[in-house]
Amino acid sequence: MKADGQQFPKLADSDPVESPSPRPSNGEARRRAIGSIGAIVGAPFVMGSQARAQAAWPTRPVKYINPFPPGGATDTLSRLFCAKMSEVTGQQWVVENIGGGGGDIGVNTVARAAPDGYTFGLGGVSSHAISPTLKAGKLPFDSDRDFTFITNIWSLPNFLVGNLGLSAGTVPELIDLLKKNPGKYSYASAGLGTTLHISGELFKLYAGVDMVHVPYRGAAPAMVDVIGGQVQMIFDNIPGALVQYTPGKVKGYGVTSAKRSPVVPDIPAIAEFLPGYDLSSWTSMCGPAKIPAIIVERASMFAKKALDSPDLQKAFLERGATTFWLSPQDATAYRASEAKRLGDIITRAKITVD
Repeated sequence: MKADGQQFPKLADSDPVESPSPRPSNGEARRRAIGSIGAIVGAPFVMGSQARAQAAWPTRPVKYINPFPPGGATDTLSRLFCAKMSEVTGQQWVVENIGGGGGDIGVNTVARAAPDGYTFGLGGVSSHAISPTLKAGKLPFDSDRDFTFITNIWSLPNFLVGNLGLSAGTVPELIDLLKKNPGKYSYASAGLGTTLHISGELFKLYAGVDMVHVPYRGAAPAMVDVIGGQVQMIFDNIPGALVQYTPGKVKGYGVTSAKRSPVVPDIPAIAEFLPGYDLSSWTSMCGPAKIPAIIVERASMFAKKALDSPDLQKAFLERGATTFWLSPQDATAYRASEAKRLGDIITRAKITVD
């Protein structure tokens, strides 16, 4: 009976009754004690083994995910980079193409990988700086939370070229032509939300002009219509534009980087006429979040060695790109600043995708 006179509630037949744990025998107690001591003594050994393995990274092949189909510029440049990484690390870097979703599927695969330093992938302006605003709330990953950024790899500006029938021969003449004819002229891009599209919208904002955007499913068919005169201009990646500019099939106006590109040094940067204008396609080497710091440091060191090699720099340059090494801290900060800058442009230009 309780002190207040109330009875304790009776247990139902189904209520569990805990039995006291049996007291271990002397032999069992000794075995448990030895096991506990072994676990305590063995813990530093396991931790030491892990640290040694991380310090020796990589000790086996490394997977590198390209979130785009094979055959494109990103695939070619990724394979050149990974071949050099294989050389400097002494382990094979294997490129795996996982396309789809505008790159989102492959990028998400990187985010969900084990953070052991054996899965990295191609990140960049589209997935980590444009999509966070353009696809806000729809991405399966969070660029701030789900990745470790090791370095940037390359930078590749876009190239504004136009139909031969355009009367303007320079960027200032083109701006003057567009101002006198608002809404009359059009520019093509490889699709909504691409750096080619945003290059055009940024040009409109900086120049104060009105021209019509015509999105295509890829840059190749868009360029065909520029040459044919169905649209007057296109902001295209340098490699694609050079194929038509070099034989004189289109006019060259300017590159979208802050400075002239060594690939086409005779072509001015648009920023020479519109100060502050700058939009290039850049890429980064990233892995999942929480990669051990020692592996991040070694990966960064190896990437710098690879990107500093003259033969890789030459191979990149031949394809319109320049190497772009950054420390992990700087690569992380650069990604965040670009996401904010391009997010602001997307908002100001009212760019949306379905």
